[in-house]
Amino acid sequence: MMTNEYQVTGMSCGHCEAAVRGEVSKIAGVEGVEVSAAEGRLVVTSAAPLADDDVIAAVDEAGYTAARV
Repeated sequence: MMTNEYQVTGMSCGHCEAAVRGEVSKIAGVEGVEVSAAEGRLVVTSAAPLADDDVIAAVDEAGYTAARV
């Protein structure tokens, strides 16, 4: 199991978390998504490596900015 962590800026509530979770969950191979608006943190788990660009693009689609930690 692979785990990637990202810093997400702009989130402030549960709706923000749900938007990010929804977009990142659409990426092929994603098995788990943990989002914390309070910590500005996103943790993505997958069976195989994911492209950071795909995760960052999904977060961007949700309206936020992400960077790999």
